[in-house]
Amino acid sequence: MKPERMTRRTFFYGSLLAGAVPLGGFGSEISLKSLGYKSPNEKLNIASIGAGGKARSDIASCASSENIVALCDVDTVSAKSTFERFPNVPKFADYREMLDKEGKNIDAVIVAIPDHMHAAAALSAMQLGKHVYVQKPLAHTVWECRELLKAARQYNVATQMGNQGYSNEGTRQCAEMVWSGQIGNVTEVHAWTNRPVWPQGALAPPAPSPVPGSLSWDLWLGVAKERPYSDDYLPFTWRGFYDFGSGALGDMACHILGAPNMALRLGAPTSVECIRQDGGSRIYFPAKSVVRFDFPARGSMPPVKIFWYDAMRDAQPDFAGAPQGQILGDLPDNRVGSSDRGLKPKERQIIGEVFTEQFFSPKASSPEHTRRSTDDSKMTPKERKLAKWMSMINDGTNGSLFVGDQGLITTGTYGENTRLLPVDKMKNYEFPPEMLPRSPGHYRDWIRACKGGSPACSNFNISSPFTEWIALGAIATKLNCRLEWDAEQMKITNNEMADQLLKPVVRNGWKIG
Repeated sequence: MKPERMTRRTFFYGSLLAGAVPLGGFGSEISLKSLGYKSPNEKLNIASIGAGGKARSDIASCASSENIVALCDVDTVSAKSTFERFPNVPKFADYREMLDKEGKNIDAVIVAIPDHMHAAAALSAMQLGKHVYVQKPLAHTVWECRELLKAARQYNVATQMGNQGYSNEGTRQCAEMVWSGQIGNVTEVHAWTNRPVWPQGALAPPAPSPVPGSLSWDLWLGVAKERPYSDDYLPFTWRGFYDFGSGALGDMACHILGAPNMALRLGAPTSVECIRQDGGSRIYFPAKSVVRFDFPARGSMPPVKIFWYDAMRDAQPDFAGAPQGQILGDLPDNRVGSSDRGLKPKERQIIGEVFTEQFFSPKASSPEHTRRSTDDSKMTPKERKLAKWMSMINDGTNGSLFVGDQGLITTGTYGENTRLLPVDKMKNYEFPPEMLPRSPGHYRDWIRACKGGSPACSNFNISSPFTEWIALGAIATKLNCRLEWDAEQMKITNNEMADQLLKPVVRNGWKIG
């Protein structure tokens, strides 16, 4: 027999769960209905800053119900398939020009470009009153996260970060299991990824290469300091460089740590420490690292330690006290965390989707860019390298393990396959009553908010503080050190060099905000 459904009123006034979710839902953005925003039945006019790579699926997911009215990308080859899909839409290389010329026709903007340019582009759009969807990680530095949050509040725009798992059913099930006391007090979480699949670590500095005719290198660099172009930066290998990306932590933690962030109401850590790294470098993130985040007590929840591991290549991770071979994998009935509540399969990012699309899509600028078979003998040396890196996606797993004083819960990359351990505990298991509102789908969640509906589940009230502590982890990894963090003062109190990295250095001719 299923337990009686818990009402929102019971949830908000329960002593254990008090304050777990703001009364306005996922975040405290004001309702936009009174501000003249579009009817739910009226289509949004959406522009995108970025049209290749992950932007392809972001644009496609929004185009299924809304209008795409302008596109921008610094690389016409990377953007080719998207540009061809929307032949009559104005196209630009510089997002500033797009916003200036087409701003009056735009309601909302997707930002899906390298990490170091997220804040500059998103702030430019918000200052014009445009709603924004920004790919993860939300920003490259702590200061940029805070500026994005301030702007979202100042300009009353709807926002969402692109961590699709925050919209997943399993993520909510995980939170409800923790809140209902299924595993007692959680004092430790282990989270891991098989990334990076791109080169990073103790490598030689990038060698200068001729700039491809399709690429505006100056616009790609944007706010970053000037340097020669290198093939080592593109198409996705920029993630491994301190100046452009956030390493495996920035790439995957916004997904994998989404369930812990929601379930444990993490807020700000008091300290962040890189406790291990292999292959350190002054240019690249290390080849492998382990980072520890310490969070204080939160309401009735005790202090908790979060451990992050990257470059985990084993088919099954092994943690003390957890049954071997059961941490991840499908359950016999495949029901846990997969009810989806109306989510379309294409609305959740598929692991490897961005890599496959980006590297083996039609490219017509030269023979090297012709679509090729995955037959190794028919590949160029560069394509052979890319194929090797992509094959690493299938090595190892991604997920998280909650350690409570009365049991264990594990989840996958996006909150899928949420279950108790040992897995036998899931036989005839009844989930706790629903305490959280369900998402209509990751992109629909944001589109609804743009039209005056409830704030999106990963709006900047949620995703800015979340990304802040991930950005702190990137600093601790870069300096291979322990950081003591004063969130209220936005200050690293024990390391002046680290404190200087909270804010980006912006080259002449560019601005953030």
